[in-house]
Amino acid sequence: MNITQKATRTAIGAGIDLGLNHAKKNPQEGISDILNVLDKFYKPTKDDKKLSGGNAFSGMISQVNDPESKWGPYANKILKNVNQHQIKTLLLNLAYEAGYKGLAKVRATSEKYDCNVPWTILFDPTSACNMHCKGCWSGEYGNKDNLSFEEMDSIVTQGKELGTHFYLLTGGEPLVRKNEIIKLAKKHSDCVFQAFTNGTLVDEAFAIEMEKLGNIMLGISLEGLEEQNDFRRGKGCFKAVMKAMDILKAHKLAFGLSICWTKYNCETVLSEEFLNLVEEKGALYAWYFHFMPVGEKTTNELVPTTEQRRVFIKRLREVRSSHNPHQILPIDFQNDAEFVGGCIAGGRHFLHINPLGDVEPCVFIHYSTANIKRDTLLEALQQPLFMQYRKRQPFNENMLRPCPMLENPENLPDMVEKAGAKSTDFTDPEVAKHLTDKNVEYAKAWAPVADEIWKEMVAEKEAKKKSKENSGNKVVND
Repeated sequence: MNITQKATRTAIGAGIDLGLNHAKKNPQEGISDILNVLDKFYKPTKDDKKLSGGNAFSGMISQVNDPESKWGPYANKILKNVNQHQIKTLLLNLAYEAGYKGLAKVRATSEKYDCNVPWTILFDPTSACNMHCKGCWSGEYGNKDNLSFEEMDSIVTQGKELGTHFYLLTGGEPLVRKNEIIKLAKKHSDCVFQAFTNGTLVDEAFAIEMEKLGNIMLGISLEGLEEQNDFRRGKGCFKAVMKAMDILKAHKLAFGLSICWTKYNCETVLSEEFLNLVEEKGALYAWYFHFMPVGEKTTNELVPTTEQRRVFIKRLREVRSSHNPHQILPIDFQNDAEFVGGCIAGGRHFLHINPLGDVEPCVFIHYSTANIKRDTLLEALQQPLFMQYRKRQPFNENMLRPCPMLENPENLPDMVEKAGAKSTDFTDPEVAKHLTDKNVEYAKAWAPVADEIWKEMVAEKEAKKKSKENSGNKVVND
């Protein structure tokens, strides 16, 4: 970090401190102060404006100051329930290092090397997992494969050189390696590390370390109320997750949920009872992941129906709407592609590195020709499979059909073949065509439904845009 960058970080930090102190007396004004500081340093690109309609921070300021919007009270909830050190650290590392400085560098390096460069990197510290969830490949990996601390450190160091400051730790169960995670977060204090965890290894000692550092967050896997959750994840898991959330809340740590939604839990995980429970426990956000039938032996048993997906999309957006009372931010990995311009894999916004070091396009797509133990991160981003992704993205103009495996299954086998990529699933290797053949009928059934919903969404956006323009013209005329 050069002198100018250090000075900018210091200035932003000072502005955040002032806003946080102001918020103790007047939460709404303090929040606005913080957002104004971030807004001052953030320069949106044409792509940002195209996807979000403008500057993200300006939009947040408008929402926070809208007395009819829930996002002001939601921000107040964060100020009340998350310790000040972590709020400041996350704002500096996500908003400045990753969102401002990092994003600009990612785009510059992407243009320089003519390849995708990710905003975030997922990697698996270990293959070890103490659970065996139905339909999950990770529980079958075994306990022998790990990325060494030096290899994880190298991934982050190389990533920062390209502009990446946000790291997601998957697995296996990443908290099997929590001592190394603490060490990594301490060394790279300008990054954010979010671990997707089953929650069973969260304890007081780890929470204390998280509180000290401020740059580690947890996304705890939970798939419904006790019956639905333990059906797939095993008896006693629900109670362990409740205990983990209580520990994190007691230490005033920001955390969220990681929810795989299936044919059997899709109603429960967005139900009033479930949302009220996790909000009370302190969860601030929830990532919802559509079940993916990955692995030679995995079947379509848990894949939601097209009608279930239609209902799920409507319900999630209803919960997220500014006038809905629920104080949680739900994010839909599969159905929110419109906000990021389609599929984000293959290094476009993220990639996945498994515990053997194989650099894969997606946590759900286990094919590669590059390995981080042999290749540099840049060389991995330039591998033929990733270049195929870059060439073809987006895979569909309908943003409700983003994936080359689930909704556009004709794409993945062709890309894998052209790239000469091999299966990197080391317990249940699967030929790409076998994987996508499982999704052909689903894709055919989903296409007309998705097209219908997408057409309605586009029409609604156009109507809102026209109404806003007319309102502006009326004010000018008056």
